[in-house]
Amino acid sequence: MIGIGKQDKAVLVLRDVPEITELLSRALDSAPAAERPGLEKALELAAEAASVSDAEIRGRWVRQRLAAVGYKGQLDSVAAIKKLRQAEPGLSLRQAVAYARVAAASAQG
Repeated sequence: MIGIGKQDKAVLVLRDVPEITELLSRALDSAPAAERPGLEKALELAAEAASVSDAEIRGRWVRQRLAAVGYKGQLDSVAAIKKLRQAEPGLSLRQAVAYARVAAASAQG
């Protein structure tokens, strides 16, 4: 049986945006007037980052890995999956296929 003894390793999407937003909000509350515009902009950027879906983050990760190995073809093709597994040897075939599909879907819209 294929895969016995193998553990699936997943790419986790970690988000520290709520904690960062809280820190920025506290800093803004006590900031002098000169620092307020920069902190307000930082809060705006944190909110923008929080609005990105997990699928888009995974898709971006796949596109970055494929670009790093020079791959420019269709994101969910067999060739892309092969290159992705070469770039990230810890990925199982199942994970690589799933991530490639996410990348292709997030690139389309």
